Amino acid sequence: MNREKMISDLINNQTLWDIVIIGGGATGMGIAVDASSRGYKVLLVEQSDFGKGTSSRSTKLVHGGVRYLQQGNISLVLEALKERGIMHKNAPHLVHDLSFIVPVYDWWEGPFYGVGLKLYDMLAGKLGLGPSKLLTKEETIDKLPTIEQEGLKGGVIYHDGQFDDARMLINLAQTAYKQGATVINYMKAISLIKKNDIIQGIELEDLENEKKYKINTKVVINATGVFVDTIRKMDNINADQIMTSSQGVHIVLDKSFLPGESAIMVPHTDDGRVLFAVPWHDKIIVGTTDTPVDEFKLEPRAQKEEVDFLLQHIGRYLVKDPKQEDIMSVFTGLRPLVNDNEKSNTSAISREHTINISNSGLVTIAGGKWTTYRKMAEDVIEQAIALADLDYKPCVTENLQIHGYHSNSEVFGNLSQYGSDAPEIQQLFNENDSLKNLLHNDYSITEAEVLWAVRYEMARTTEDFLARRTRMLFLDSKASLEMAEKVTRIIALELHKDDNWMNQQLENLKEVSSNYIC
Repeated sequence: MNREKMISDLINNQTLWDIVIIGGGATGMGIAVDASSRGYKVLLVEQSDFGKGTSSRSTKLVHGGVRYLQQGNISLVLEALKERGIMHKNAPHLVHDLSFIVPVYDWWEGPFYGVGLKLYDMLAGKLGLGPSKLLTKEETIDKLPTIEQEGLKGGVIYHDGQFDDARMLINLAQTAYKQGATVINYMKAISLIKKNDIIQGIELEDLENEKKYKINTKVVINATGVFVDTIRKMDNINADQIMTSSQGVHIVLDKSFLPGESAIMVPHTDDGRVLFAVPWHDKIIVGTTDTPVDEFKLEPRAQKEEVDFLLQHIGRYLVKDPKQEDIMSVFTGLRPLVNDNEKSNTSAISREHTINISNSGLVTIAGGKWTTYRKMAEDVIEQAIALADLDYKPCVTENLQIHGYHSNSEVFGNLSQYGSDAPEIQQLFNENDSLKNLLHNDYSITEAEVLWAVRYEMARTTEDFLARRTRMLFLDSKASLEMAEKVTRIIALELHKDDNWMNQQLENLKEVSSNYIC
């Protein structure tokens, strides 16, 4: 997957595209996979890097949603549990089972949560990842050795899925490409082209060189997450705002705060949200908050009160209370919530998706969550087929293996997240001995992975590599800055960039990383 080739495909293809997708997050990329695997001619454009926004900033869970079960939204839970099973089946190198434990401190909590989680198991059916059960105090401490033991009566264990969101997104882009789609990052939609008030095409600008392109298409799909209203107003300046949002903050701690392989789930915090402490890439992610926001940014920033909230709440459940100086990174994501004027609390707004078709034919999909990305894509393509009068071809993604598919990727050790690509990365070691060198003494990421990301995963910047091709910026913001110069030098050599470009990359990373440093 190479950007120069994608641009060449765009330039050389002067015929009519079937579908153009704006937005390279989970929703847009899922749509690209669905449409291209049906045999349609597909173009996807993203104004920044793939997954720059919300799709790389989740709690890293593939789940039915215990909170939605509490709210009585059984249909959403059923759909998400089915999709969890499909993701696990089609991308086993990235999606795996994780055990969660609800610590019990009051006598009624065990039976209460136990019954609810048995219902969760029942709804999952044959796609369940394991049965829930009650734990004794001793069993709970064995699995959570740093749990606060004063007043502890036991726990309830259940199973859900975990994944690496940004890695999944890159693999989806590669899957779409293998199915025939053209996917381009740093390509911005700047206007919609209409004839007789009906959308006939789209004008694009390549943000790397300011070149502009006019593209003809049968249908345009707006899948830009929290930014869908920007595209809707591009179509109709008077379009109503359908999107609202809240931000969810996560803090990252050293694994010593929660050793072992199990996560903690706190079913009810002071603001009514579910709180998780989750092992991930040998760190602990604690999240999340729910703070309504009026301004949507590509780089949202955590508020001090949100960080304090997470430290305070997780401290109630750990022997050692984490302090601000213990935070290795903090990251913030914006939830794409469809406006519900009847709900004053953003945590109560449904995560179900909606599809809107404007008078000019712009198809907008809004809402949803990572776990249901595939079903969202299927739903919107069914609508697009009817709208654009495309020859009907059935959806095949329920049984489509995602790029990198490998049923036992653990055999690749530190490269396991690359799945079937891991042997090819290992082959790069033969190209140059220096490619075996580590980028940082504390982490196992090699120089070869930078080269791989640039050549085959369309990484264009230092931030692309440190934030989304690997997850260093999210895991250890200080270490990512210490790696930056080496990473930048390798990218510059591969892309034939000069010293000015390198200096600008380092300045850009320093500015962005300030959002991840507490």
